[in-house]
Formats: sequence, C-alpha cells, structure tokens
Amino acid sequence: MDALPQDYPDNALFKSTKKSIQHGCGHDVHMTIGLGIAEVLAKNKESLHGTVCFIFQPEEETFIGAKAMIDNGLLSKINPDEIYGLHISALPVGQIMVKPNEMFAYQKRIRIKLKNELPKEEAKALMVKINNYLFPATTKAKPWQLQYINDPKIGLMNPNTIFKDYLIMDENFTAYPKNNLFFIEAYLYETNSANLKNMILKFKQAVTASGYKDQLLSVSFIQENRTVMNNESLTNMATKTLKSIYGSTIFSPDYGQLPFFNDDFSYFQQNIPGVYFFLGGSNLEKGIIEMNHAPNFEVDEESIRTGVKCFSSLILERFKKN
Repeated sequence: MDALPQDYPDNALFKSTKKSIQHGCGHDVHMTIGLGIAEVLAKNKESLHGTVCFIFQPEEETFIGAKAMIDNGLLSKINPDEIYGLHISALPVGQIMVKPNEMFAYQKRIRIKLKNELPKEEAKALMVKINNYLFPATTKAKPWQLQYINDPKIGLMNPNTIFKDYLIMDENFTAYPKNNLFFIEAYLYETNSANLKNMILKFKQAVTASGYKDQLLSVSFIQENRTVMNNESLTNMATKTLKSIYGSTIFSPDYGQLPFFNDDFSYFQQNIPGVYFFLGGSNLEKGIIEMNHAPNFEVDEESIRTGVKCFSSLILERFKKN
C-alpha cells in the first residue's frame, strides 16, 4: 500500500525487503495511527452512540483508490454522515494543519500538439520558456520547491507564502512523436478555481510567446483531477474542538495550497462532508525531515501519538455533540 519504485537510502529497521521498493510516503504511519485510534475507541465503546468505520485508501495520488472503492459499493455498505482523513507531512512533529476549502492546488495534465518533432533539448528549452512565462522569476523560491513549505518567511504558515496565487507547470514532462506530429505533456497546478477556464488560452499564449506560434496545432487537457475541498463547517468545528482540548499551539496556520501531492480523498468528499488534515512528521533537532517521495525520507514516530490522541478525541467529541 505504501511502496514506491525507488532506490533511495533507507535506514529504517522496517525497510522494504524488496529491491527498488521503499516505504517513502508515510502510509505505514497512517495505518498505525488508524489502528491506534481504533484501539482507543474500542476501550471507550460506551461513549460511542453510533458507528465508526475505518477506511484505508490505497493509490490516492494516482486518483484510482477512492474512486474504485466507491465504484465497488463502499458507501452503500457504510453510508457515513461525515468523514475525516490525514496525511503525514513535512510540518514539525506535534503539529496539525487544516483549513476550509482547498488544501491543494487544482491539478491538470495538459497536452501541446505541434506540427513537427523537436529535438530533446529544444523541447526542454521550450518548456523552460513556457514556465518562465507562466510564473515570472519574481521571488528567489518557487512554489514547486517543496522544501520551503516550513520556511517561516515564505512557507505555508506565513500570510505572505509563495504557496498561494500561482499557476505553475511541473518541470518533469513527457515528449514524444506520433503520426508525424509531436506531443508534449505536463501537469499544471492552479490555486484559483476562477482561473481554470482561462488556462488553455494562457498556455497557448505562453507557447506563442516562446516562438512556436506557427508550430502549434492545439492545446488541450487530457486529465483533470479533483482537489481536496474541506467542508467549511466541519473544518471549523474540528479546529475548535481540538483547540479546546489541546490548545491552539497544536495547529499550524495554513495560508496556501500545495502543488503535486493531491489526494483522491476528494472523491469521498463529493459524497460525504469531510475534512482532510496534514500531520507533522519532521523533527529538525533529530535530523528528521519528512519530505514525501524524497531521498532520506524519514518520519518522527512521535507523530503517531499526536495523530492517535487528536483524532480519537475528535471522534469522541463528535458523538457527544450528536
């Protein structure tokens, strides 16, 4: 459920025994937290005037897992009134981050169709020009540089964060010839839903401005992933509840939207009011930097305690209120 096809160094005692496969996203931590919450709630069954269901959602980044579970009739079997999810993140351990509405940028995969094949280096140079057109180099750091999400001046926790009001393109792209034409495909990330309708036009302008007007045949979306959309009233309720129990310092403010790591938990939220949380797993004092999918990925396991206590408390309080 957590395996990634990579050969990064892994010092964990429980590292994968399979070559070129690594636990590099923290889903083993999620499973442990889920089991811990279940144990706490089982010991407090007399306080649960209702039913709690635990769902482990595989393949959330490929947008396959949740949709397949729903298509297989999951929600007709359990029919929940509300739903909560979490993902380990590079926030400091002991911290939770959440906000109403969008937690991530809107993700689109775009395709450029050109008349003639471009050499590899020319295609790369074209994508650099497009990127510079879409997001001028007005700051030293860019939103796609995820190592800055905890930076006190430009990270998610600062009102002046670079992780807001952006349209960016993933620097990793695919280019290939087909039927005497040439195609380039890449992911785009936009934070403002109102701008989505103009993305194709803006991208055409970027290609034209890069000197390829006569080569351009079309620009189109070939994939449009949903984004996590937290229910506003449930998010505010959850935040208020946890602050009343553990104090306001347990929360990190969130002023932005993350690119790249979207999550098809959004499919559940289409059907059920729900809230998605980031849970901190980094501890700089211990040299632990929890950066999903990256080399030297590691999680401070104290995050397990934070996840279990916070979300057990939240669920117990929800049953008291309802």
